[in-house]
Amino acid sequence: MTAHGAAMLREELNELKTKTRPRIIAAIAEAREHGDLKENAEYHAAREQQSFCEGRIQDIEGKLSNAQIIDVTKMENTGKVIFGTTVTIMNLETDKEITYRIVGDDEADIKNNLISVNSPIARGLIGKEQDDVVNIATPSGTVEFEIVEVEYI
Repeated sequence: MTAHGAAMLREELNELKTKTRPRIIAAIAEAREHGDLKENAEYHAAREQQSFCEGRIQDIEGKLSNAQIIDVTKMENTGKVIFGTTVTIMNLETDKEITYRIVGDDEADIKNNLISVNSPIARGLIGKEQDDVVNIATPSGTVEFEIVEVEYI
């Protein structure tokens, strides 16, 4: 996982523990005051939220405890594509450039050009260097890309 991804998970964990969890506990307490718990929809909804919240807290804590955090900003830029680098590639057929950052599975967000290290594009780029031409299998067929720039940011 990248250092940025770890920071985002820590921020979410803090939010869940300091704001969401106390809010849910208060909602459960309020729902209990309304009487019969068997037919109390507010109580059951709050318990369901609590279950989801506690599950997410455990999930994040597990990921953070097992994560190997890589900060590429502290590495020397060798021009080689590795986990955490930001890569600008150009489709040689259309001359269209796009920039991706190669991140862990949990951080991947294609809308923000964050691609998983396990995606076909990232697997095709890992280990290559700036100015290399790579053929990457995509759903629409094999596409030829040139690595325009590799940044360690």
